[in-house]
Amino acid sequence: MRLDGADNDARRGDCYLIAAGKAAAPMTLAVADRLSVRGGLVVSPDSVEVPPGFELVVAGHPVPTDGSELAGRRALALADNVGVDDTLLVLLSGGASALMAVPADGVTLADKRATTGTLLRAGADIHALNTVRKHLSAIKAGRLATHVRGTLHALVISDVVGDDLSVIASGPTVPDASSFADALAVLRRFGEEAFPPAIVDRIRRGVAGEVGETPKPGDARLTRARTTLIGSRQNAMSGAAAEAEARGYHVVRIEDAIVGEARTAALDFLRSGAGAAGSARPTCIVASGETTVRVTGNGKGGRNQEFVLAAVELLARAETPVALASVGTDGIDGPTDAAGALADGTTMQRAGAAGLAPGTFLSDNNAYAFFDALGDLVHTGPTGTNVGDLQVFLVA
Repeated sequence: MRLDGADNDARRGDCYLIAAGKAAAPMTLAVADRLSVRGGLVVSPDSVEVPPGFELVVAGHPVPTDGSELAGRRALALADNVGVDDTLLVLLSGGASALMAVPADGVTLADKRATTGTLLRAGADIHALNTVRKHLSAIKAGRLATHVRGTLHALVISDVVGDDLSVIASGPTVPDASSFADALAVLRRFGEEAFPPAIVDRIRRGVAGEVGETPKPGDARLTRARTTLIGSRQNAMSGAAAEAEARGYHVVRIEDAIVGEARTAALDFLRSGAGAAGSARPTCIVASGETTVRVTGNGKGGRNQEFVLAAVELLARAETPVALASVGTDGIDGPTDAAGALADGTTMQRAGAAGLAPGTFLSDNNAYAFFDALGDLVHTGPTGTNVGDLQVFLVA
């Protein structure tokens, strides 16, 4: 087996593999083509092709299911069986945190599902969400690595702004600098009464020192674990920029991540993009990140669709032809079959002719219905990976 950067003595024994996330299947197939792997576990949100000798577990995302718990327990069992001279290769990508779940003592999977759902509906970002999840788990926050007697090498595709390895997939192979106190602060921010009593009790006991903390930097149990970032939102931006340049656009990259409430971030992005467009050629402004949506209505949509819907009225006031798209690189935006949506300077007029008021749909978090009626949803199907969201703004 050859892994760049891996110690030579880490390759004396056999290699086993755990892959979890939306890119689990293609990552596993790529490794199986290049390395001699004895077998392992693939955890995916869909039924996918895996090499002979690998176990496939289909699990839930963004809310964990019984399959998620089965996957987590299978992963821990495999890690326990890795010999001292063997290597465990862990392949992580977006969605792995929900797909591979083992509730901590005193917590049920139903408790974790309720907690995840509450945080998602309240608009919690991935950092807040995973701070809580890491303290409710027996596999996240470095705990998977503590089960491995041999060498662990993790390769990670980031779906997290900032590419913090302890946040991606809730960091099952790296130490965790967050604390029970941080997790309690998240619960308080969104209202402790909204969460299951068992969740609040465990986190409070952790703050009081009655429950052991997650493995911290310097933990001796993690000395043979190495985690490497191999992909992020920057790759998606580079691909989009290269395609735009090939089509004759002047390309501007906005490196700062697009974050915050989707409907607010969209307006800020358009204004900054309009300021960046000054070329004699048509301009393509490319950005990426991950916004949030605070759900107060009863409609259907996702953060990318809501991002574009919030921009419709401002696009209509543009003095030159413009177009905006925002899509999830996984091909899935919220609980919908769309990757995102697009709008241009004519969207407002077309919506008026169809009797659609953008503000009404925005208030009801109902972006899907708005863009579906206009034929402006973006459908790609699952892409087999996830590096966050991609925004493209075209200015003539």
